[in-house]
Amino acid sequence: MDAVERLIRYLKIDTESVPDQEKIPSSEKQFDLARVLEADLKELGVKDVQCTDHAYVYGKIPSNLSKEEQEKTPALGFIAHMDTSPSARGKNVEPRIVKDYDGKDIALNESEVLSPKVFPKLLEAVGQDLMVTNGKTLLGADDKAGVAEIMAMVEYIQTHPEFRHGDICIGFTPDEEVGAGADLFDVPLFGAEVAYTVDGGTLGEVEYENFNAAGGKVKIHGVNVHPGSAKDKMMNANLLAMEFNALLPNCTPANTEGYEGFFHLCSFAGEESLATLDYIIRDHDWEKFQEKKRIFQEAGEKLNQKYGEKGAHFSVEVKDSYYNMVEKVRPHMYLIDVAKTAFEKEGVTPKVCPIRGGTDGAKLSFMGLPCPNLSTGGENYHGIYEYLNLNSFKKMIPVLLKICQEMIGKKS
Repeated sequence: MDAVERLIRYLKIDTESVPDQEKIPSSEKQFDLARVLEADLKELGVKDVQCTDHAYVYGKIPSNLSKEEQEKTPALGFIAHMDTSPSARGKNVEPRIVKDYDGKDIALNESEVLSPKVFPKLLEAVGQDLMVTNGKTLLGADDKAGVAEIMAMVEYIQTHPEFRHGDICIGFTPDEEVGAGADLFDVPLFGAEVAYTVDGGTLGEVEYENFNAAGGKVKIHGVNVHPGSAKDKMMNANLLAMEFNALLPNCTPANTEGYEGFFHLCSFAGEESLATLDYIIRDHDWEKFQEKKRIFQEAGEKLNQKYGEKGAHFSVEVKDSYYNMVEKVRPHMYLIDVAKTAFEKEGVTPKVCPIRGGTDGAKLSFMGLPCPNLSTGGENYHGIYEYLNLNSFKKMIPVLLKICQEMIGKKS
């Protein structure tokens, strides 16, 4: 099957995950894609294929190397996630291909425009083919582009028996977008010694440093009385929420880059009596990460001292999500060298850069499976302006195949 056709088929399956759920997967509809992938892998002749009760899909392509070569070659995994972000609707996705992009605005629908004035990176794609949304949903290239690239790699290997490779392990996960993708991942069953997630952005990116991550929740109980008699009595929870946010340093996603961490207010809901704030807290540096969490908690303590006697109360909860994989990948830096070499041999300049986010690979690395991240070609994830550079998407398939070959004999 053509890789783009395969991708479109996957994009049209709604797999939006749901935050703050105890079950995995957080949405039953993720099984719809999981079962399709299970069937596709079996059709391609992949061994040991299964879809678990929690919508994890596993499969294996046995090595065709000699016994001597195989002993020197690590079992290699490729992993991508099936769910899409709840930040934008994932139902009724209608992907559209823009051929030979001319550098101008792209009308997504009658009111939404994908413009290089807002997203200047679009200009790097002039002359190339793009896949865009209809401006009403996200696209889902995060991470169905990674899923489709891995599947295209599998199809090539299975239809070219002369292609030499060690053991190849395939894994597709649910709920990555809500931070639970690796929670029930069965590393021993998967069978890989090292792996890559294919869940990045711009072509050529190789990532093995990610944020340390935590979630912060604030619940504010105010004091509500009729506004006509509110003087010296009302404690408007909405206004108190604004005061809490104002105590945090002005480091948000919109004014940080590279290794800089941030506080990100994801949602704000409330009325006079009760307001809730949901944040994510991020930093690459461990000490700065701890400091951000301390500042967050102290903001609540300060406001409790200030307003407690007046009847208002701030409840602050901070919970760690995942940690920077760098310390777990450093002993296996050949993974980075192999990826860089594969990109170079396919005519792509590799760029080693920090992830301003997280991947399943972060948790998996701490679970004993060193797992850096690779690009997919997608941009503007988690919203209606998401797009996929199809030239980059197609280029990733030979890059993944080259990684399989470059891994031969690399066992440390």
